[in-house]
Amino acid sequence: MATAVRISEKLVDEAKKYGRIDHRSLAGQIEHWARMGKCAEENPDLTYSLIKEILIGMDELEQGEKTEYTFG
Repeated sequence: MATAVRISEKLVDEAKKYGRIDHRSLAGQIEHWARMGKCAEENPDLTYSLIKEILIGMDELEQGEKTEYTFG
């Protein structure tokens, strides 16, 4: 479900710029930042790169591109 929110023009401009670089829509870029920020707040000891790799791996699992590693 979509919800309208007010954000600053500066944030919108930055999101458009970064969205073009990563081929994301404006909403997609803001959602990406929100997801990354949420993960960073929940895991302050992890680096940006590690959080990004974890999220990529989770997406690959959800898309059936990879399988979960089983120990033993």
